[in-house]
Amino acid sequence: MAGAILLLIAAWGVVRLPDALSRQHAATKAGTLALAVFILGAGLLMPEPAWIGRLMLLTLLVLITLPVASHVLARAAVREIEGISKIP
Repeated sequence: MAGAILLLIAAWGVVRLPDALSRQHAATKAGTLALAVFILGAGLLMPEPAWIGRLMLLTLLVLITLPVASHVLARAAVREIEGISKIP
């Protein structure tokens, strides 16, 4: 339930915030936390060692890839804004 609430907050931030960088920040931060909470819940439901290892690997993958993807999207947005603002 906590993961679903966090995803709802992330979606609300994406809809409500004014610019692309703010929306991307809201989606990434709350989305990463929500996925971590979902994975924690799955670990509590399946406390077998094989599942715990897979879920830890999944958590590590999420914690590495989502911030990197967010950074790449933010750089692309900034470059687009800079390119548009340089037009006379």
